[in-house]
Amino acid sequence: MNRAVLAGTAAAFIAAAGGGFIIAQRPLTHALAVVTPADAQEAGAPIYYQDPDGKPAYSSTTKKTPDGRNYRAVPANADINFEDIVAEPMPGPNLVSTERRIKYYRNPMGLPDTSLTPKKDSMGMDYIPVFDGDDSDDGSVKLSPGKIQRTGVKSEPAAKRVIRTTIRAPGTIQLDERRISVISMRAESWVQKVADVTTGTKVRSGQPLMDIYSPAISSAAAEYVATITSKTTGGDGLYGRGSRQRIMNLDVPDTVIAEIEKSRIVPISIAWAAPRDGIVLERNAIEGMRAQPGDILFRIADTSLVWAMVDVAERDLGAIAVGQPVNVRTRSLSGRPFAGKINVIYPQVNRETRTTRVRIELTNADLALLPDMYIDASIETGGADPVVSVPESAVIDTGTRQSVFIDKGQGRFEPRSVGLGRRGGGYVEIREGIADGEPVVISANFLIDAESNLKAALKGFSDARSPQ
Repeated sequence: MNRAVLAGTAAAFIAAAGGGFIIAQRPLTHALAVVTPADAQEAGAPIYYQDPDGKPAYSSTTKKTPDGRNYRAVPANADINFEDIVAEPMPGPNLVSTERRIKYYRNPMGLPDTSLTPKKDSMGMDYIPVFDGDDSDDGSVKLSPGKIQRTGVKSEPAAKRVIRTTIRAPGTIQLDERRISVISMRAESWVQKVADVTTGTKVRSGQPLMDIYSPAISSAAAEYVATITSKTTGGDGLYGRGSRQRIMNLDVPDTVIAEIEKSRIVPISIAWAAPRDGIVLERNAIEGMRAQPGDILFRIADTSLVWAMVDVAERDLGAIAVGQPVNVRTRSLSGRPFAGKINVIYPQVNRETRTTRVRIELTNADLALLPDMYIDASIETGGADPVVSVPESAVIDTGTRQSVFIDKGQGRFEPRSVGLGRRGGGYVEIREGIADGEPVVISANFLIDAESNLKAALKGFSDARSPQ
């Protein structure tokens, strides 16, 4: 039977006051038990008339207001929703009551106050009846179909999914500390000539950089030549080894020492070469300059392997580990990815930014990655095995307790504490509490939670004090 027609007929019976029915407020679980009048069966025919101002005044026939305005005709398809009201049959010999027994009445404002009989609160609001089955000892909550539909309660079964999360972190490109070399003298020296290299020039290992003259090196070289010569004529070999060690201590290149041993000639100037392949980061050598011991004349770095230094938020530290793959993109070469792995997680948290520095090694064969270049790193976390999970919206997290509502059917919902795991893609892993396939509430669960809390408060109050 059409709901709107039934509700309209009920309203018409109110106005007529002759149908043997009365309208009473009841929970949504009750059904209308009325008979539709014959004149309401006509398509589009008014089923009752309502006050033109929308007031709760109805009539089964045409009627006017005290100021002479006609009541508004209400057809079946424009009837108001009488879902929350029920036609309650008056006692009769052929009528059977389908009502459930009312256990008690609760305060309409949610206060811990109950009554065994109907009553009103201090503001004149009626107490709300609680029927048998509406409250249970297992902590579940029961809602009527109408309330479920109006509040938008939706359920979805828990299912096994692969939970993966991408952690994004900004950073910069830095040089590998192990691939930087400096050229400095260990004795007072003069720069006689500098090769055609400048800052930014790519150099190869062994490539000449400058010629230097050092009195200390010349003296050690002359002594070494003398010992070599005396050795061939019967001199002390031990003394010769000591003089060679002295020239080595002045950091003279091995190629120069080998040439001295071969030619037995003391060079006036020493050719200094690049110790590794790389890029000249710093060139301080100037022709004719005097270099003191320790002065840096050249700084050279091998950039074929660089570090990506990124800052990972403190909350994400538990999801990363050494060896995890990382995808790095530069802001200047946004369309080109660079693959690497986490090499070091530094054991310190920055107190201002609450981040921890993570080092990622990247190959840089074409030298596209430059020092201090900005980058964005994406770290994939999570396992490859599917785990039981639910949408994040299903979890009610109070900070100390996480729970979901299990849909038990027939409008009944059971709260269940759960243990959470990884999050990703809008889902959260459930490590304990529910099984695969159990339906959980994913929408409007906070309204159910409020109803559950109200029920628990009322039950605790009624257990402590018998209803009056």
